[in-house]
Amino acid sequence: MEVSRIRALRGPNLWSRHTAIEAIVTCTDLEYSIGNLAGFEARLRARFPALHALTPDAEERPASLADALATTALQLQAAAGCPVTFSQTTQTIEPGTFQVVVQYSEEPVGRLAFELAQQLINAALEDGPFDLADALYRLRDLDEDVRLGPSTGSIVYAAVARGIPYRRLTEGSMVQFGWGSKQRRIQAAETDRTSAVAESIAQDKDLTKTLLHAAGVPVPLGGTVRNVEDAWKLVQEIDAPVVVKPRDGNQGKGVAVRLRTREEIEKAFEVAQDISRDVIIERYIPGHDFRLLVIGNKLVAAARRDPPQVTGDGVHTVRQLVETVNADPRRGEGHATSLTKIRFDDIALATLAKQGLSADSVPEAGARVVLRNNANLSTGGSATDVTDDVHPEIAARAVAAAQQVGLDIAGVDAVCETVIKPFEDQAGGIVEVNAAPGLRMHLQPSYGKGRAVGEAIVSTMFEDGDDGRIPVVAVSGTNGKTTTVRLIAHLIAQQGLRVGMTGTDGIYISGQRIDTGDCSGPRSARNVLMHPDVDAAVFETARGGLLREGLAYDRCDVAVVTNIGMGDHLGLSYINTVEDLAVLKSVIVRNVAPRGMAVLNAADPMVARMADACPGDVTFFARDASHPVLATHRATGKRVVYVDGGNIVTARGSEETRYALAAIPLTRGGAIGFQVENAMAAIGAAWALNIDPVTIRAGLATFVNDAGTAPGRFNVFDYKGATVIADYGHNPDAIAALTQAVETMPARRRSVVISGAGDRRDDDIRRQTQILGDAFDDVLLYQDQCQRGREDGEVLRLLREGLVGARRASHVDEIHGEFVAIDTALARLQPGDLCLILIDQVDEALAHISQRVAQASTR
Repeated sequence: MEVSRIRALRGPNLWSRHTAIEAIVTCTDLEYSIGNLAGFEARLRARFPALHALTPDAEERPASLADALATTALQLQAAAGCPVTFSQTTQTIEPGTFQVVVQYSEEPVGRLAFELAQQLINAALEDGPFDLADALYRLRDLDEDVRLGPSTGSIVYAAVARGIPYRRLTEGSMVQFGWGSKQRRIQAAETDRTSAVAESIAQDKDLTKTLLHAAGVPVPLGGTVRNVEDAWKLVQEIDAPVVVKPRDGNQGKGVAVRLRTREEIEKAFEVAQDISRDVIIERYIPGHDFRLLVIGNKLVAAARRDPPQVTGDGVHTVRQLVETVNADPRRGEGHATSLTKIRFDDIALATLAKQGLSADSVPEAGARVVLRNNANLSTGGSATDVTDDVHPEIAARAVAAAQQVGLDIAGVDAVCETVIKPFEDQAGGIVEVNAAPGLRMHLQPSYGKGRAVGEAIVSTMFEDGDDGRIPVVAVSGTNGKTTTVRLIAHLIAQQGLRVGMTGTDGIYISGQRIDTGDCSGPRSARNVLMHPDVDAAVFETARGGLLREGLAYDRCDVAVVTNIGMGDHLGLSYINTVEDLAVLKSVIVRNVAPRGMAVLNAADPMVARMADACPGDVTFFARDASHPVLATHRATGKRVVYVDGGNIVTARGSEETRYALAAIPLTRGGAIGFQVENAMAAIGAAWALNIDPVTIRAGLATFVNDAGTAPGRFNVFDYKGATVIADYGHNPDAIAALTQAVETMPARRRSVVISGAGDRRDDDIRRQTQILGDAFDDVLLYQDQCQRGREDGEVLRLLREGLVGARRASHVDEIHGEFVAIDTALARLQPGDLCLILIDQVDEALAHISQRVAQASTR
């Protein structure tokens, strides 16, 4: 069994809406059926007893090693606690070769599971050892390491429940919610509205206390010192038990409480100064440690935190009691579990010594033994929810403390006997205000009910009903995608919105190109959705990106499919037929939002059938108003777009709106058929976005289809009285559409300049010149700069073969070099001629043609 081309599908894809690992797996004849491998399945199950059935669900064929690999990779993740349910094995047209797809929740975990599954399969084949426990440990450990922590995760899950999209920006806890201009960002329990100044204040414990005191919030008496002598002097002034802690600290690190003697002060001071040069000495407030969580202007959760402790039984030592407590499955090493294991370190031993105990002491039955004097969960403490018990005055003081520091999310630490009465009634107070507070104690308290703090944070970032989304339009098909994308973007921009657009020639933000090259894939789309100056997005969605990674978004508002034609990369990546291509292109339709719209070409049967897969509504377009699909759709009160005389008509039931073709320059008064279809598709998309007809008309009238705004898309030039058309058409359907358009334009003599992309099938390359040979008098063949895997001269040979028996072409030349071919064709033109130039290097070729046109005008 050979595994190759492993990919991570990071969005909705050809197979499912799940993120997944996809691999090509080739099996030998023997491996094609595991029934041929004597004892294999028994050996596999002996090594992995929880393995599910290996039989394919949807295909009538025996289970192969590829099926075993898919099932094993999925079930290893499930056994490690990952929420995965989907896998699929599909046989390709190549004998013994399969496409294996396995869902993952975290990409590194999915990749590791695939690797471990291969090892397990090989162990079963060779009857060798496989350490299942170690494999599951590695998966769990990696999953805990890479998945979102409890605080960040609670916010993300709350956002997802509201339909707000998110994207993880780093391997840590930096997350973006929403898209474009509606985006917000968090890092753990900090938002993009948490100021650096407020965070600095919170880190400075002494400054925080000064500000709180100025605001009338009760705080303990104390000060900041830098040496032991000053510390001891301050302790004597306070004349009560004290707390020693670093001025800049978190998670209770370096904090020692209830100290009185000089020896205790010296030891605690040394520990604190290892963390911060400045050390705070303040009066110890007796009572319990409470964490009050403030979000916005509300107290949303409160918990009493108790220090790590064990209870004696008169039999076991303190060390044994700690080991027993740490065996609780709720306790872990990090923050992923509801409790953290108690640390049995020097601090714990020193705390025991104060109680006259050691690690080997056996406490009496019922005796409470404290292992630390602070109650932080990160050092093994526990939390009890007390949200419903908090007195209104304590809640008000906590909110005032957060606002005085300037934090939108704050963990306010208070010490008092109880939260059911005000601080002043019990000599309690606020001792710290923390930025980026941990949420674990409120989400999964040790005792009491969890609180919806993630939802509270999301509610402060997004108003009710706001899902953080901007309008997203996806356009796919064989031909017309780029022009349709540009026209839709232009129509949206008429509303004053800033539009992000991707296509085969770059990324555009508000008409300015910010990236070049082929940007029709998901990475470019993600970049647009991350751009803060984008109010709406229009994405050209090519087959390559769909196959490599899937979609960049979970759903779109409008999906437009122009057509499905022959020759568009068929034979690559197991997309071998137009039916395969149609299924792939339908991915954008299958991921339309429930209230969204698919705009589909009713005249193309494969496109029309995509309507059945659309979760939202459908608008059909076709030039013929009486087309059965379109007419039936209209009869049911649904939206349609068609041509009637000199107008494009949008209709729903008896309601109609007309757009005069004479006022749409793109179509040249309706003479260019494929541009009429592009305009219909764009109008249907604009209608779906609720753009009013007046705005649509204005956009149609002002859309310019020149080399600057739509490079390589039927760009027309006047050269010495001849008409020159430059286009990037590169498949038989595009060539046929261009030929039909050219035939509507008068010309004394017609010539064409063409090459062919080497990654097309032989028949598709021949078919291009077969079409052109019947419509043009002169044909100039040139060789592309990149032959895409072909031998030198091979593409030219295929193009020549397509011209055999041509009805019109009387003169055929071969030119080496695109620009030489362009110059040769231009030099032959006479007034009244027409020349179609099928360009390869779009920007460079258009610049070359523009330069020649300018030179001719000057002369």
